[in-house]
Amino acid sequence: MLEWYQGNEIALWWLAASTIITFLATLIAVPILAVRIPADYFSHNKRQAIPWAHRHPAVRAMLLIGKNALGYILIVAGIVMLALPGQGILAILIGIMLLNFPGKFRLERWIITRRPVIRSINWLRQRAKRAPLVLDE
Repeated sequence: MLEWYQGNEIALWWLAASTIITFLATLIAVPILAVRIPADYFSHNKRQAIPWAHRHPAVRAMLLIGKNALGYILIVAGIVMLALPGQGILAILIGIMLLNFPGKFRLERWIITRRPVIRSINWLRQRAKRAPLVLDE
């Protein structure tokens, strides 16, 4: 086993560096994104209109691709952070919120109703002097 570590020393350093970078990035990004969620985001039964729906189709496509790419990155980073240091559950939640897929809103509402998730997000929102998330109308 020691030989394997010595043979893959460069890969292990890259893994350690990427873990540290991911950890630091989520420490910054996840609270910012959690605080930016509108307080009534989960209280409506239907999805609200997309803010950039009125833009040119090429701009909409670029924004959609960028938003989904960021969502996938956050989900992968969140899964990694479940085993490594970081805010894994919150990163996965924010990543899912950025993706577009059928049934997403229902899944978001189910995840956000889990006690540790809503408690963590509302704690972050309280520290930022934002209203807590409202789950029911």
